[in-house]
Amino acid sequence: MTPDRPVRGRAEGGARPDRPVRGRAEGGARPVRGRADVGARPERERPGRRPGRPPVDHARRAAYDAVAATHRDDAYANLVLPGLLTERGLHGRDAAFATELTYGTLRTRGTLDAVIAAAAGRDVDRIDPPARDALRLGVYQLLYTRVPAHAAVSATVDLVHAVAPGAVGFANAVLRRTAEQDLDAWVAEVAPSADDDPLGHLSVAYSHPRWIVRAFSDALGGDLTEMTRLLIEDNERPPVHLAVRPGRADAVELAEEVGGAPGAFSPYAVYLAGGAPGDLAAVADGRAHVQDEGSQLVAVALADAPLTGTDTRWLDLCAGPGGKAGLLGALAAARGAEVTAVEVAEHRARLVSNAVRGLPVTVLTTDGRSVGADPDLPAGGFDRVLVDAPCTGLGALRRRPESRWRRQPSDLPPLTRLQRELLGAALRAVRPGGLVAYVTCSPHTVETHVTVTEAARRSDVPVDFVDARTLLPAGMPGLGDGPTVQLWPHRHGTDAMFLAVLRRGGSG
Repeated sequence: MTPDRPVRGRAEGGARPDRPVRGRAEGGARPVRGRADVGARPERERPGRRPGRPPVDHARRAAYDAVAATHRDDAYANLVLPGLLTERGLHGRDAAFATELTYGTLRTRGTLDAVIAAAAGRDVDRIDPPARDALRLGVYQLLYTRVPAHAAVSATVDLVHAVAPGAVGFANAVLRRTAEQDLDAWVAEVAPSADDDPLGHLSVAYSHPRWIVRAFSDALGGDLTEMTRLLIEDNERPPVHLAVRPGRADAVELAEEVGGAPGAFSPYAVYLAGGAPGDLAAVADGRAHVQDEGSQLVAVALADAPLTGTDTRWLDLCAGPGGKAGLLGALAAARGAEVTAVEVAEHRARLVSNAVRGLPVTVLTTDGRSVGADPDLPAGGFDRVLVDAPCTGLGALRRRPESRWRRQPSDLPPLTRLQRELLGAALRAVRPGGLVAYVTCSPHTVETHVTVTEAARRSDVPVDFVDARTLLPAGMPGLGDGPTVQLWPHRHGTDAMFLAVLRRGGSG
């Protein structure tokens, strides 16, 4: 049984327009899809444009520029789009429309490309990038929103005229061909058969690379019904969660202050109903920070796990950008403990320093694998150690939808090698009887069970697994058989965080 869904917030800027009507989660059948009212009143180009040039809708142009930047510059939309909205003076419905177009287009790119290729009679790689990105925005409007077809076609052709004038006729033909049938019909045409190739069908229908669909399927035991639920949820805009800083604020009181709701699981979580979290006084004055509830749960699990002996020295071995270090620091302050936060990248170390200001946290800019060689990271010198390891980030694709198209299976070997090395360093750093929490924001079994099992097997010190289920709130559903825990968007409303807790053998 899944918990009640959290109150959703605006994670991607702008007032949220109505959502697309989503499909059914049950079974592998093709979902019923609808269209959302996301059409904004077009804001036309200011006077002074060249004679004969079609008017430009500023919201669509901002979305186009954000989408193009993710492909051209490997930019992240959540970093690029806010600046574009400010620069173009977009707010209210226009900002919401630009946001919906940007993130919706990035999430559904796989499906869009399959439809465009079929409608154009050529692979999308053979389409000039400016025209291709404009077409993606146009086809998204036609298939996933309630923008009238004539408006979507006309506005997109105007956009193509501005960015790729030689492709206007081609784009018009592709858009008109696309508008001839709805999304369900297109999926039936371009996706593999659900009976013959269920993972291939899900990949096209729900716009995830096939290798990621397979990885999710492996982690879920091949359950296609649950796979469908996960993929649907993975294409939703993510909720906005705040983490209250213990000792500085109370979750219930803060929820009332910001018009949100206390979290379902973490005692420090607040769900926002909307608005920009960066504008909240509680975030500005350090009483809370933006952090997914799953990330809170794994950090609190380490902090609250029973421990015999000393409990004053905590270590965050991969601390950037600082969310977990901030929460651990606040918990440590209430218990008379101190945290050492390690981050190898200087710019991320600066983010950690900003996140832990005023807390008993020392930030070190060094490689976490240097335990024993660095005097600030003595072997056996810590009571609790967190390894929030670099990973593929497949558990947070809702937040960075462009990542699903950038990550490749070839990324796994160097990442898993680094993960094992960092976990090995953590086991050296913790004292006998101390605890290590290994965390990834990925459900890929190679980054979770395989990595932690291999690191424990190769460890020079004896280790035992602690049942992580006992460290999470009682009654929390869908935690599996233990001793490790995998959280899921569709089960828990969180990012897909993995948690393993190990105790070093010996007495403290």
